[in-house]
Amino acid sequence: MRKVGAIILAAGLSRRMGQRNKLLLPVRGMPMIRHVVKTYRAVTSGRVLVVTGFEAPAITAALDGLDTRIVHNPDFADGQQTSVTCGLRAAESCEQMLIGLGDQPALTPDDLRLLLAAQTDTDPARISIPVRCNQRGNPIVVTRALHAHLLANPVSPGCKTFIRDHPEQVQFHSLPSPGFYADVDTPEAYNAFVTADLKEVL
Repeated sequence: MRKVGAIILAAGLSRRMGQRNKLLLPVRGMPMIRHVVKTYRAVTSGRVLVVTGFEAPAITAALDGLDTRIVHNPDFADGQQTSVTCGLRAAESCEQMLIGLGDQPALTPDDLRLLLAAQTDTDPARISIPVRCNQRGNPIVVTRALHAHLLANPVSPGCKTFIRDHPEQVQFHSLPSPGFYADVDTPEAYNAFVTADLKEVL
């Protein structure tokens, strides 16, 4: 069985949500970040690592009792890529590593299983990215073999530059589930998610 880990990015400033930190908004009776981490925990055999930044104590408190490792990114205000790099440097070595966003509450364990299976069934040595109608989604899957390469660029470590410079190391999977492409950045997006989620639950 392949060891699967995850890095969840939970460090952003949440500016577009206004006065509220989006990751602390309620989703099915718990903070959004807790709901998202539990989704990833359902499919991982390795540790789920959460990268914090903005309002780190509150994010940490929201995850109390979950089997996670929390790593603080002191440079979180410099952008998401610093959190990706921070997570990669701290993550344990796994055959498959999901790198996802803390603000995608519509993702389900089945969505993640489909992505992991697609990566395994095609070329398990390459980075896998979900796609729908030319729209890239999250999370992505990186492999143990590429882990060190993602950190090798001294100027721009992480996934973004590596994916741009090494397209031969990337594969795209047509996955239609909306959870891959819907992040909750604004009050309107959150309200739309809650409305749709209530209909699904009921």
